[in-house]
Amino acid sequence: MKVVILGCGRLGAYLALRLAGLGHHVTVIDQDPAAFARLGDDFPGRTVVGTGIDEEVLRRAGVAEADAFIAVTNWDNTNVMAAQVAREILGVPRAICRLYDPLRDEFYRSLGLETVCPTLWGAQRIEEILYGSATAAE
Repeated sequence: MKVVILGCGRLGAYLALRLAGLGHHVTVIDQDPAAFARLGDDFPGRTVVGTGIDEEVLRRAGVAEADAFIAVTNWDNTNVMAAQVAREILGVPRAICRLYDPLRDEFYRSLGLETVCPTLWGAQRIEEILYGSATAAE
């Protein structure tokens, strides 16, 4: 599978290394070239310097030919805008974006974006532990 990841922070780098380790073709976009150091010298994928809301940067990264686009920057608006461009303009079949704001999660899903909200997941997990429906060891 060809995957393009926007954002080379902790999550983006970890995800890129995992997917590449599983044999996927991974390209990572970040506006800070120093961020690519998180990938290490042996990263088999591609890196592209630029902003993820720039259509030309997304084209250069191969989003139009990708099977999936994943936006995991630290900014909800950037993630949503980039995922919408990838999906609506470049035609990527799957556009996944991380959102920190749980109030936006359902709305963006209604627009056809696949979302991941660590705030919601974290709160749900804490409630499970707190109320005993799951154990802390899980």
